Amino acid sequence: MDDAPAACLSRARRSLEGLSVGDAFGETFVGRYSRIERRAIVDDIAWRWTDDTAMALSLVEELALRADVDEDALAARFARRYQEEPWRGYGGTAHGILTAIADGVPWQTAAKTPFGGQGSKGNGSAMRVAPVGAYFAHDLERAIDVARKSARPTHLHRDGEAGAIAVAVAAVLAARVAAGEQPRDPAAFLATIYEHTPTSLTRDGIDLAMRLAPDTSIAGASSRLGNGSRVVCDDTVPLCVWIAAHHLGDYEDALWSTVAALGDMDTTCATVGGILAAGGAVIPAEWLARREPLPSV
Repeated sequence: MDDAPAACLSRARRSLEGLSVGDAFGETFVGRYSRIERRAIVDDIAWRWTDDTAMALSLVEELALRADVDEDALAARFARRYQEEPWRGYGGTAHGILTAIADGVPWQTAAKTPFGGQGSKGNGSAMRVAPVGAYFAHDLERAIDVARKSARPTHLHRDGEAGAIAVAVAAVLAARVAAGEQPRDPAAFLATIYEHTPTSLTRDGIDLAMRLAPDTSIAGASSRLGNGSRVVCDDTVPLCVWIAAHHLGDYEDALWSTVAALGDMDTTCATVGGILAAGGAVIPAEWLARREPLPSV
């Protein structure tokens, strides 16, 4: 795996494209569940990306600037983007944390407030992190370290960090499979994610994902693993990595499977899309054209 900065950033940008298209694709189906069954592209509304992409943009900016993540700088980027476009679909917990940071509250204090002082375990830490795994695909331990740092400004809960680490590891593995450095083996893919995910409810969910039969339907998988409806890592990440494991290299089919699970569709699609694009999965040209343009990084 090429570890030159230009190659690392290219992988991160590719993952960001997959994340943002997935985000915008999933968002178009919110409230339009009947259209999913027919695999009908939504023609009558714009494919707008949400807070998932906004936060991923800040992460990729950090990687482009310093080949790392500075937690203070990342917190400031998150808060600044939120202030510029608060209508992007941020959840209530994120509104509170980012407003506090923008008002000068240290992120260490703001991020600790949710869940009775434990910090947030929401799925926001996981939805934005795939580009980190793509960037550090040559160095798994570094990917894990930076993923943890990327979570902390908004997600100090054990599950918030675990969700970020699990998705970053998945993106590393997807890139390595695409490079021919590892076999395309869904069971091994999930086992490696489980091995590196810290003890948490999210890790327990990945353990359950490992036990599902490969031919489990998407409805069956989501009923066991969750679909993001609770908007926390432990009911979002296990399904996302399970779908990614069984669809490596097939972006389009993976995303249709993901929206079929319903739930938090923009976030699950962003997460799956970012992982698969880290592995070079081809994004349909029509989907790229429909997605709202991204600002330059």
